[in-house]
Amino acid sequence: MVIKVLGSGCPKCKKLEENVRKALDESGLTAEVEKVTDMNKIMEHGVMMTPGLVVDDKVVSTGKVLAPKKIIPLLNK
Repeated sequence: MVIKVLGSGCPKCKKLEENVRKALDESGLTAEVEKVTDMNKIMEHGVMMTPGLVVDDKVVSTGKVLAPKKIIPLLNK
């Protein structure tokens, strides 16, 4: 599984990345976590509001900092 956190590096983007890592720890899942800061690559996903969360090339959230308990169900799909 590949998880991408899309954002410019703002505090919300950093918090989402932290929460993704916590969700992986809590769920026992393993994944490659990538931080994408290039605006062109972010826009390639169709994300206009950051932070964005992409799981296996599917956008699952935009514009929100999800808590780990909200991220876990998105990883189990």
